[in-house]
Amino acid sequence: MHIICHMMSSVDGRSLTDGWHLDFASPCYEETAARFKADAWVCGRVTMQEISHGKDRDYPRGLAKNPVARTDYFATRDASQYAISIDPKGRVAWKSSTALDSHIVEVLAETVEDDYLAYLQSIGASYLFGGKEDIDLKRVVDTLERELKIKKLIVEGGSHVSGAFVNAQLADEVSVLLIPLVDGREAHPSSFEIAMDKWQKPTYLKLDSVEKLENDVVWVRYTRKS
Repeated sequence: MHIICHMMSSVDGRSLTDGWHLDFASPCYEETAARFKADAWVCGRVTMQEISHGKDRDYPRGLAKNPVARTDYFATRDASQYAISIDPKGRVAWKSSTALDSHIVEVLAETVEDDYLAYLQSIGASYLFGGKEDIDLKRVVDTLERELKIKKLIVEGGSHVSGAFVNAQLADEVSVLLIPLVDGREAHPSSFEIAMDKWQKPTYLKLDSVEKLENDVVWVRYTRKS
């Protein structure tokens, strides 16, 4: 599988866009992401909750009449595109089986509630398990490639998910849209965030291309050095 981390960043490396007041930023991100023609896109729980417009864990209780087996469940295997949600505890309350015209695949830990698994089945969404308590991204990637035949995956954030893919040496490309502003808010995350106790080693990159886009945006693309 070919994996691309595609991020939007201020010149000083900040990735949260609130307060930027730039109408062109989000369309620019989506247009450049579409150029990768990926089979699937992946985001973390916080981003997916924004997309779902649902409240935290706001799904029906009592759907699971018996314990639900911790086996992967794929409601469909022929979607034109998949939305992969890294959500270990099962907190995203999807309203349907699709997000932005992509079939939802929840990536969960085995500690998730039975009711959440039953709820995903009831709305026709898919799910897979990435580990007992934590998510093993290599296991997830292997499952997606084997079961859903995904060949190209684009990581669209947030910064902790992007950082996790890079830290696990799974990112084949790093794509950054440099937005023409400086955002010095110290509390805001960088484009790639890794907890100190999980940090492995630097990922070394090779410059692939630099493209100047409209509105003084610079698109920088790198490939991972072997």
